[in-house]
Amino acid sequence: MSTALSAARRSAAGSAALLGLLCFGLPVYAVAAGGNERLYVSDESGGNVVAVDPAAGKVIATIAVGRRPRGIAVSADGSRLYVALSGSPNGGPNVDESKLPPPDRRFDGIGVVDLQSHKLINTYPSNADPETFAISHDGKTLYASNEDTGMLSAIDLVGGTIRAAAKVGSEPEGVAVSQDDRIAYTACETSNRVDAVDTRSMKVLASIPTLPRPRAVLLSTRSHTGYVTDEFGASITVFNTDDYKVIKTISLGDPKLVRPMGLVASADGRLLYVTTGRAGTLLEIDPDSGRILRTMTAIGKRPWGVALSRDGRKAYTANGPGGDISVVDLASGRVENRITVGGSPWGIVSAAAAAQP
Repeated sequence: MSTALSAARRSAAGSAALLGLLCFGLPVYAVAAGGNERLYVSDESGGNVVAVDPAAGKVIATIAVGRRPRGIAVSADGSRLYVALSGSPNGGPNVDESKLPPPDRRFDGIGVVDLQSHKLINTYPSNADPETFAISHDGKTLYASNEDTGMLSAIDLVGGTIRAAAKVGSEPEGVAVSQDDRIAYTACETSNRVDAVDTRSMKVLASIPTLPRPRAVLLSTRSHTGYVTDEFGASITVFNTDDYKVIKTISLGDPKLVRPMGLVASADGRLLYVTTGRAGTLLEIDPDSGRILRTMTAIGKRPWGVALSRDGRKAYTANGPGGDISVVDLASGRVENRITVGGSPWGIVSAAAAAQP
């Protein structure tokens, strides 16, 4: 694709980044770029949420929230931030899990952070080991994947209680909710499938096969289509949300090198951006043609979570082992800044600076 055409498509993609999933089903609320924006990063090893001013390129607050914060999202009104917390020990790559300590379920929950005070104000129950989640479009329910127990929990955000839970495939991770809030989807890593759950009955309606180790789930806003990053399959599985059938599989490269993780869409849904873990790249993909339009290299060390700025000009990635986040200029495809946040950055979301004191 020519540079001019690529730039035109990004301009058409537009004025706001899509509310989508993170890295790993993390909902991304993109807002005004520059001085009007704040980034929030979950630090899995440090037990914090780190607030960043991307325009100034600096950390402005470190908020202690609890153990192993991973999935993260901002409420629709921008007043609160939710973060998944887990009492399960961190296995991670090259870790002998048989030698890990037992889980401590006292630390499982959904942390609630007030964005005016930058303080943890509550922790809602979540069932065991919540990893990621998606919030219903009416803002009333949070659907959390419980990795250790193979469940999807519906948490009432008004009362702060667990409403119901569904038994899904093993090691669920990414979560997405349909626009009408009637179906929740979760990627089940070791079952190699995405389960579609009726949010009223909390029963699995269908299971959609994927390539090995599905991670993030994203639903298109312009078609009846869903996308799943398949980490070990180095691919994206594209499925139909009407009949739950696989439409196609988009190959992203050598599975030994490319490990697709986080996933977000442009405002118009015509472009997808995917982080690739150990490959250290950010891919720009045309989901209609199934083509990789650009491979942006040297993004960071194992980029995971990803978000876009409101104007669609920048991408932000959370780089776990690097202890930093990258600010990527999408016009040039280059990293224009790396901001050290410490610990192990996992998920990243943005919120309007107007929500700050």
